[in-house]
Amino acid sequence: MSSANESAQRPGEHGPGGPPEQLALIRETVRKAKAVPKAKPRTWRGAALAKELPVARILVNKGVLHLDQLWDYAVPADLDEAAQPGVRVRVRFGAGAHHVREGRREGGGLIDGFIVERRAETDYTGPLAALAHVVSPEPVLTPRMLALTRAVADRYAGSLADVLQLAVPPRNARAEAKPSPAPLPPPPAPAPGSWQRYGSGPAFLHALAAGANPRAVWTALPGPDWAGELARAVAATLASGRGALAVLPDGRTTARLDAALTEVLGAGRHAVLTAGSGPEARYRQWLSVHRGSVRAVIGTRAAMFAPVRDLGLVAIWDDGDSSHGDDNAPFPHVREVLELRAAHDGCAFLLGSTSCTVEAAQLVESGWARPLAADRTQVRAAAPRIRTVGDDDLGRDEAARAARLPSLAWEAVREGLKTGPVLVQVPRRGYVPRLACERCRTPARCRHCAGPLEAPDERELHCGWCGRPEASWHCETCGSVRLRAQVVGARRTAEELGRAFPAVPVRTSGRDHVLDTVPDRPALVVSTPGAEPVAEGAGYAAALLLDGWAMLGRPDLRAAEEALRRWIGAASLVRGQDAGGTVVIVAEATLRPVQALVRWDPVGHALRELAERAELGFPPVSRMASVAGAAEPLAAFLASVRLPEDAEVLGPVPLPARRGAPDAGERALIRVPPGSGAALAAALKTAQAARLARGPAEPLRVRIDPLDIG
Repeated sequence: MSSANESAQRPGEHGPGGPPEQLALIRETVRKAKAVPKAKPRTWRGAALAKELPVARILVNKGVLHLDQLWDYAVPADLDEAAQPGVRVRVRFGAGAHHVREGRREGGGLIDGFIVERRAETDYTGPLAALAHVVSPEPVLTPRMLALTRAVADRYAGSLADVLQLAVPPRNARAEAKPSPAPLPPPPAPAPGSWQRYGSGPAFLHALAAGANPRAVWTALPGPDWAGELARAVAATLASGRGALAVLPDGRTTARLDAALTEVLGAGRHAVLTAGSGPEARYRQWLSVHRGSVRAVIGTRAAMFAPVRDLGLVAIWDDGDSSHGDDNAPFPHVREVLELRAAHDGCAFLLGSTSCTVEAAQLVESGWARPLAADRTQVRAAAPRIRTVGDDDLGRDEAARAARLPSLAWEAVREGLKTGPVLVQVPRRGYVPRLACERCRTPARCRHCAGPLEAPDERELHCGWCGRPEASWHCETCGSVRLRAQVVGARRTAEELGRAFPAVPVRTSGRDHVLDTVPDRPALVVSTPGAEPVAEGAGYAAALLLDGWAMLGRPDLRAAEEALRRWIGAASLVRGQDAGGTVVIVAEATLRPVQALVRWDPVGHALRELAERAELGFPPVSRMASVAGAAEPLAAFLASVRLPEDAEVLGPVPLPARRGAPDAGERALIRVPPGSGAALAAALKTAQAARLARGPAEPLRVRIDPLDIG
């Protein structure tokens, strides 16, 4: 067996078929190839085209702003029947494809697209490329869906193709081949049930069942009843012969609403759209909604674009959860997309949460929505008793030092374990504590990379990012040289509690392993914020909210709002005070969010935050955009964009260093009054499109509020 190298001729040795003969053979092959006519694409001239409406206007799947337009293609006769508006197609982008208004050519190969409309003629005078083929005859892009996605793209200064990728799931041939079930008749209107606890709750359900379109911001009472109440709102909408859509922050809350809807409506009346169901099952459910077989949809973020027929209600639960904001361009938020749907489709709107965001408070203050809340008597009966203790009291007695608990917290845990599980919320996962100044609590940072300083063995101080030792740290804010544990991780807290209560089982719930439920028996459940499992039965007997000040110390405009939302979310899982439920928060009692938790008044806290933002001109009172990237391209972009006259540019300022990226670039904020929000989005989109049209460019991250402004 010989290799190709072994059989090759050495230089100067020409055997039979050597270089002269090979060159002659190559020349003859090239001559014959040139003589054969090349296959030409089917074009407007010279191909059999559809007799009626021979032009298809295509939206191609090119998510770059300077190509965010419609393109004309010729419809071959053999694709005339299948090439209907809304279907997926494949087109040769660049081989005769021309821009509707500009008549430009763009290079490329076969790409996906959607037919937006069929036309009798084109504005372009040259030859048009023909459709390559129709991927599927299923018209997945309806005119209503196109209008919604275009409105979202304009709102967030993004491309229509990017929004459609979020709105229309990838095709699955097996799911598409299966027929959807026949639609069921409307169910009867449900009884008010626990909606009677809210003053206008029964009237809200009656309005939905009668076909009206109320808009409400619902401050739900603590406890597990919210899922059943939201299910009854969906059922009331279905009773009117219309459809309903509810978007939830995660799979766990979606599962709770799924169970509640099955109990209220029975099986087969609603679809669940989550990423965890898999591509085939999710696309099959999406098709059943698109075809009108199912009128009720629940799901996580991507469900906000679900094509519900005769939409009568859009609802969002816990709008302050970060999961409702999409991390893909153009970064739409579920709350604002559902507001657009309520306005465009003329349907009812329901924003529900046990807490209240500033944006929700503004909806009520502006008159766009009405409040839907219980009176103080109902709140006091449903909410647990809240007690506060300063974290400076840690270790006041010898018995409590082992678990870092003050006496009040120690007693609450001991009493709670007599009747059920006790929840312990810790704002950080892991084991190693992060350190801060003992006097002013400024986080201890590395002088080289700004990473957090750690002391895993409580002796040697070093950086958690670059690993460099720190021998002589001092606080740059107050000059102190004494450190304290800023936040101790959930795993270490579980170990300390296990030593303090050796006879009690300790369970943890966090990012790596999230528990859905825990049994109704004595146990300590240590959880990070947002990962708290539901206690079966009556709920937790007690809860501890540790290191509360650490959640308030984040450099974020929403720090106070987010801390209160996390505390209320955990406290809502605890039994009411009539049943002995107690919550102890380790934080300074005079802080505004802590006082709002003690009074159980998230709406009042949101209204005060809204008033302060109005004075400072921060969202949602104003419209604000963030542009981040490297310093030079950011400066060039800001110089080129034609902002509205009332726009104000703040910055740019350096972004804080992150792990592995000491130079994170810069960020500028652009602020305009609410009436100039559309002009700001259009200006940013135009400038970004012009920048990309000139050729490859360094990426800039353009994001329009809601923002987490540090």
